[in-house]
Amino acid sequence: MLEDKSQELTPISKLGEFGLIKHLTESFPIVQNSTKLSIGDDAAIIDAEGQKVVVSTDMLAEGIHFNLGYVPLKHLGYKAVVVNLSDIAAMNATPTQILVSVAVSSRFPVEALEEIYDGIALACNRYKIDLVGGDTTSSNAGLVISITAIGLEKEENIVKRSGAKPNDLLVVTGDLGGAYLGLQILEREHSVFLANPNMQPEMEGFDYILERQLKPEARTDIKAKLAELDILPTSMIDVSDGLASEVLHLSDQSKVGFNVYEEKIPMDETTIHTADDLNLNPAMAALNGGEDYELLFTISPTDFDKIKNHPDFTIIGHATENNEGNFLIARGSNQLIPLTAQGWDAFLNKE
Repeated sequence: MLEDKSQELTPISKLGEFGLIKHLTESFPIVQNSTKLSIGDDAAIIDAEGQKVVVSTDMLAEGIHFNLGYVPLKHLGYKAVVVNLSDIAAMNATPTQILVSVAVSSRFPVEALEEIYDGIALACNRYKIDLVGGDTTSSNAGLVISITAIGLEKEENIVKRSGAKPNDLLVVTGDLGGAYLGLQILEREHSVFLANPNMQPEMEGFDYILERQLKPEARTDIKAKLAELDILPTSMIDVSDGLASEVLHLSDQSKVGFNVYEEKIPMDETTIHTADDLNLNPAMAALNGGEDYELLFTISPTDFDKIKNHPDFTIIGHATENNEGNFLIARGSNQLIPLTAQGWDAFLNKE
């Protein structure tokens, strides 16, 4: 769990709840002008200065969302922040503050919490956000991290899931499927290790997809790029549960159908090659894998010329009338395959 096994570890009970919070958070600087009062009082104070406040929260539970057998604690802290900032980016808003709550069992020493908060600090520095509060408590089970992200934006710039219209173009940032394939490699090598701890993990050549899984990035950069192109999406969502699931969310909220072209789905070469080696369909990894944290959005057809050759964006389909349904247009044919949500759902029976 900790890289240096030789150091003397500090039980959390030595610091107590309030001492632990102070120890973990006292070195976090304040960088946002909207943060008027931070950690140390009963609540934080944020001055929205005429903008709308955008709020999202997410929870990561050990054994459900992560496996500490192969997830470094610092990476976990970083990723916990990123997955929440991605939701703020999906509203076309700017993330500004976070609150962090951690439930932890007695098997974790203070040093383990320090590593998690080191990762949180890295994310705060990377995305220029403030840690303004949170909580810690004991847990009878494993580790649970809950983060609330706050963002600010002018009302006219906020993008919801509900604004897509028939004939709008469906666009995605970056590439998809890499995080899922990275998870498959981690699970494979972890199983090998459990069977034979003397076996060295085979990780060479998988750097890109492993980083996509262990240390993803929120696409907070997309807001500025769209503004430079003079494009305001008609609807938007982040790709956390798989492309198919997100398309269906946009369809449900906007009351439109979608056609998605399999051959247009952007994937990295490492993703494709790894899928082939594991006898998996790379397109299915993109459609159903999840955790890519790219942005999926719709734009007016009149914006096509603005975005068609941009390296950060790929047009993968278009919206149709609601009664036409949601389909994948199979590669190399006109076969229509109904889109179904087979992505991540924490409440589905995985057996």
